[in-house]
Amino acid sequence: MKPRHKKLALIAGGLAIVGLATALVLNAFQSNLVFFFTPTQVANREAPVDRTFRIGGMVEEGSLRRDADGLTVHFVITDRLNRLPVSYKGILPDLFKEGKGAVVQGKLGADGRFVADQVLAKHDENYMPPEAAHSLEEARKAAAQAAKTLSQ
Repeated sequence: MKPRHKKLALIAGGLAIVGLATALVLNAFQSNLVFFFTPTQVANREAPVDRTFRIGGMVEEGSLRRDADGLTVHFVITDRLNRLPVSYKGILPDLFKEGKGAVVQGKLGADGRFVADQVLAKHDENYMPPEAAHSLEEARKAAAQAAKTLSQ
């Protein structure tokens, strides 16, 4: 093999390795990418049906209910415009409470119930996921606008 052919073979091999590494990184990134949606976006069918995603908002007061097995819980996540029922089987975080912010990760079932495989509770009094805070602010503005329209 001539030195020129060896050089071309090394370049081709290097490009193949870089291409394979890029494909593996992009595949791993695509598999671990989880999008965040609000209950309003889920109600507007903007969320994927067969894919894992996160929803965030407030846990509605009086909605927390436990099954007899003690591990399965049902609650409602709301952004004050729309409500989304959630089921979760597992141990809830210590800071998970009604009326507090939470982010849940899972899939939307065919019956419209969100089946969570992970529940995240806020970790202090002032923290709120930016997307959930924005959604709650939008809901507050929409409610204020609706009240203003009704009073006129």
